[in-house]
Amino acid sequence: MGKLRFIWVGKLKEPFFNEACAHYTKKLGRFHKLDETILKDAPGKLPPEDKVLREGKSIVSKIRPSDMVICLDETGLEMTSVELSKYLQKWTEDPNLTPCFIIGGPFGLSDQVTKVARIKLSLSKMTLPHELARTMLLEQLYRAASISKGSPYHHV
Repeated sequence: MGKLRFIWVGKLKEPFFNEACAHYTKKLGRFHKLDETILKDAPGKLPPEDKVLREGKSIVSKIRPSDMVICLDETGLEMTSVELSKYLQKWTEDPNLTPCFIIGGPFGLSDQVTKVARIKLSLSKMTLPHELARTMLLEQLYRAASISKGSPYHHV
């Protein structure tokens, strides 16, 4: 059972996103040990660029030497669920590395964060709200793990 880490900026505010993320976190936890770090949003009074920089510093301070950083970014690599499954299997095989998925705040990730990323991953070319991106990532990771284990969840 491999380990997956998550660094999120901001709490889930809508109850339905909380429920959806909890649902997929529980399901994904059957396949992987999960470690979640939730960071506080930068103060609302700051200009967007300052928010991104402040949140970036906070994110970088939580990255561990063993983390294989995977940033969620609309300009990142797009892949199918089956491709993600193959990557996830490869990423979790190395006991010295832990895939660490990072989703920034409403204004995205700073260059400081994206520069340490081994991979930039896109869920869509469209911009997604933070809460929806978290839900989609958790569902896709659960789907990827299900594919690897031959579970009927993913219909081919």
